[in-house]
Amino acid sequence: MRRVLPDVLGPLGLSAGDLVVAAPAPRPGHWAGGPSALLRDGTWWLAYRLRRPVTEGRGYANVVARSEDGVRFETVATVTSASMGAASLERPALVARPDGGWRLYVSCSTAGSKHWWVEAVDADTPAGLAAGDRTVVLPGSAAEAWKDVVVRADDDGWRMWACRHPLDGGDDEADRMTTAYATSRDGLAWELQGTALGPGTGWDRRGARVTSVEPDGDGGWWALYDGRASAAENWQERTGLAAGTAGRLTPVGGPVPAEVAALRYASAVPTAAGWRVFFEAVASTGAHELRAVNVPRPVADSQSV
Repeated sequence: MRRVLPDVLGPLGLSAGDLVVAAPAPRPGHWAGGPSALLRDGTWWLAYRLRRPVTEGRGYANVVARSEDGVRFETVATVTSASMGAASLERPALVARPDGGWRLYVSCSTAGSKHWWVEAVDADTPAGLAAGDRTVVLPGSAAEAWKDVVVRADDDGWRMWACRHPLDGGDDEADRMTTAYATSRDGLAWELQGTALGPGTGWDRRGARVTSVEPDGDGGWWALYDGRASAAENWQERTGLAAGTAGRLTPVGGPVPAEVAALRYASAVPTAAGWRVFFEAVASTGAHELRAVNVPRPVADSQSV
């Protein structure tokens, strides 16, 4: 059976969508982005990262916010780099736990190093995530850094797609990236299962980072991912589409946009009409801002694999 995939890349390429969170300042190096979004009982939940230029502190906060319409969000919790003992924070992952609680996965940078680790912060409510219980889930090592995880929890257990950066080639090679797949019974102790998506041969040959994963309804999965062709394109990743199994995805489309310009960290949320996709994009000022666009469900003549 050929699986019908949604045309996610079309709307991302054709529409700027809705501005959800503006950049902290209208200048290069100031970013609002790295979204992780959920829709629960009619309420939208969004976690995202705020960043200043490298010389001013880089990623200084992960914000958790809520909305009734998916456009206007109010902050309910803020986790800072200082509170995590990190030099910088990257994209968070927000999860509504099956037991009714909430969890925020936070990517943390070690000062003076390319090393990153990932912690889980647990609380009974989203507001409690500002000072929740912490557990290191991906410590990293001298040989590898972990960050920018995507996590799903359901009746089949916990799944994670985590971005791995190798550190054995020195700082100039640490931007390379692959996406590993891992499983868990509780979302805290993880077993790595192998590489879910690696670098391609074209626009994504420097690395591939899964940013959103959805079931396709036929036992398979489709994913949005970030890619770049060179170290010079770091922070200017573009978005592609992949499909396959949870543990092995194959690129089937992209990039968006066609030219090198940041459109990354896309997070797709199922809705009654299709999906609402939150993403980080470069603004005319050179800053990065958080936007969202609606994607309809596929019809018979949509892309299939």
